[in-house]
Amino acid sequence: MQFAELVRLYKNLEGTTKKLEKTKILAGFYRDCGDDLYKAVVLSMGTVYQKGEQELGVAGEMVKRIIGKVTGNNDKDVVETFKKTGDLGLTAEYLMKHRKQKPLARKDLSVDMVFDNLRKLPDISGSGSQEKKIDLVGELLSSSTPEESIYIVRITLGQMRTGVAAGLVRDAIASAFNQEKKEIEHMFNLLGDYGLVAERAKTGKLKTEIHIGRPINVMLAERGGSDVKAAIETFKNAAVEKKYDGFRTEIHKNGNEIKVFSRRLEDVTRQFPDIVKMAQNSIKAKKCIIDGETLAVNSKGKPMPFQHLSRRIQRKYDIEKTVKEIPIQVNLFDVIYLEGENCMNLPLRERWLMLKKIVKETENFKLAEHLETNDVKEAEKFYQNALRAGEEGIIVKNMDAHYQPGRRVGFWLKVKPIMEPLDLIVTGAEWGEGKRANWFSSVLLACRNGSKLLETGKMASGFTEDQLEELTKKLKGLIVETHGKEVKVKPEVVIEIGYEEIQESSKYPSGYALRFPRLLRLREEEKTVKDIDTVQTIKKLYDMQRGRKK
Repeated sequence: MQFAELVRLYKNLEGTTKKLEKTKILAGFYRDCGDDLYKAVVLSMGTVYQKGEQELGVAGEMVKRIIGKVTGNNDKDVVETFKKTGDLGLTAEYLMKHRKQKPLARKDLSVDMVFDNLRKLPDISGSGSQEKKIDLVGELLSSSTPEESIYIVRITLGQMRTGVAAGLVRDAIASAFNQEKKEIEHMFNLLGDYGLVAERAKTGKLKTEIHIGRPINVMLAERGGSDVKAAIETFKNAAVEKKYDGFRTEIHKNGNEIKVFSRRLEDVTRQFPDIVKMAQNSIKAKKCIIDGETLAVNSKGKPMPFQHLSRRIQRKYDIEKTVKEIPIQVNLFDVIYLEGENCMNLPLRERWLMLKKIVKETENFKLAEHLETNDVKEAEKFYQNALRAGEEGIIVKNMDAHYQPGRRVGFWLKVKPIMEPLDLIVTGAEWGEGKRANWFSSVLLACRNGSKLLETGKMASGFTEDQLEELTKKLKGLIVETHGKEVKVKPEVVIEIGYEEIQESSKYPSGYALRFPRLLRLREEEKTVKDIDTVQTIKKLYDMQRGRKK
């Protein structure tokens, strides 16, 4: 398949804002892909890796160098063009049309070449790595037409604007190959790869086995407010567990080989050699997949804020040093797969007993604190003890329920003090003045309504200078438009927000605004745009304020 066919797909997708129309366009494209289906599906999402697998490691400044090198322009010319277009893809297109160096011969750009070149980027490191990356991307640009260059740049930077989210891809695969959406979603939750899902859907091979070493979308908890009694009484047979402020940890064991994945399906095995060692020593099963939460702890074993753990997740070098600096505690609460058997359809009661049998507990590798009770007083006491221990609250679980990967289905309920923090995403920012002129001094926050993002206010205070510097560093590489001091950014940075009150507001599309919002923590290491809170959640919390709704 030629890359030009994908470019026509991208243009068609950009030509409509209607979800059903985009689904129809994708379905027709997938149906006609032939042997290139896997790569075509992945590239249709604007990437060459599934979520969590790899990052290409190419930033905007490197892409500017590549554009200049291929088109024969100096850095100043590239920067000036970028200021006019506000988009490095459009910058590449313009300078390719007016390139000063015409290639003697240009071979047609294939999907294979784009996919293979970009997939090589994450593995390049060490001396001369930047030049090698520049050569690989530069080869693609040199072989591209001006129109193709737009999308080479956008895929490389992860800045596609075609509106293709995972839900659209799921629906399109189902439509293309006459399958049920729920079957497609279930396959994805087990495989974590829509390219593989499409290949299986095409052949009708819908039965999907769990594979150790391939991450599974974990089960998620719904918000349960702050009422322990209401949460406990939701289930006939309930259990309460501490809600830990850490990162979701999915441990795969195959003999002595251990793999560790995060909630975002990222392979973090290398960053956590201590989890590997603990699992090898403490898990008695030969083959299993176990679900839990990892905390950063201090020298006394007390939980520390997630930011400490985030440093370890991000760290690529000096791993052993950070292992000593930031010790961890792993708390296990579920088993998904054991000795060749899928445990998901078993009730939690049975899964918990199985987990207890295969884990030899130590101080820092143990079962989550767990109390099976429907007694409200006992549950309330457990809740208060969790808060005193520095945890976020509790999870109330249905002991009769199965494990539902990748979904919030009400089997687990989070109980936390209100006002509950909100997870919102940054969609814009504004440069500061005076001593804050080099930082963004305010950010625009949005919640989710289906696949749409709705702004729900600005946060212009409640930052420390360190937080402003960190936030600015993250957002600068995500800028997609600039209007004076204001910028729009690619929605990737998730923030946990505290606030005094939710107010109705006609100023913002969500219909609500937060009074005195403050930054609690950055959460982009563990959450993406699909994980942020919805406008329905904000309305629910608004109604709960001051007894508006019993």
